[in-house]
Amino acid sequence: MRFKPTCLTVLALTASLSAGAALSQEFQLDDLHVANPFALPAPPGAHNGAAYVAISVEGDSPATLIGATSPVGDRVEIHDMVMEGDMMKMRRVDKITVEPGDTLTMRPGGGYHLMLLGLQESLTEGDSFPMTLEFAERGELDVEVKVQTAEQASSAADEHHHQ
Repeated sequence: MRFKPTCLTVLALTASLSAGAALSQEFQLDDLHVANPFALPAPPGAHNGAAYVAISVEGDSPATLIGATSPVGDRVEIHDMVMEGDMMKMRRVDKITVEPGDTLTMRPGGGYHLMLLGLQESLTEGDSFPMTLEFAERGELDVEVKVQTAEQASSAADEHHHQ
């Protein structure tokens, strides 16, 4: 028995492939790549939120993230979560340097993240918003941040690395 693709089968396969491609996104500025920008959902009335990106450099010189802006909040700060004794503490940092050939992957639960302060709107799963990342040596890069759960973001990052 031979398989005959039906119109419905082709549409389902196309939708599946499109959904996978939509999950993974990458933005580029010269030899700098920013992959899978995402923010966790934040309910109405929340004052702050957090966004995460993966930054990699393919060239010969490091990239230094020195700031970010977004219309969803009053300001965006670079933060780091570190263990001090038996307590997790968050602190603001002025910059993050990514060395050539390295990738810095921000994820919930610790380490670097972009703190969205003074949220002007809720961050609802499935929505997206613009953010501009500022790099000392390279200038600005506009990205689109998807609001999704940590599990969805991990899945998108896995999808990106397997392409």
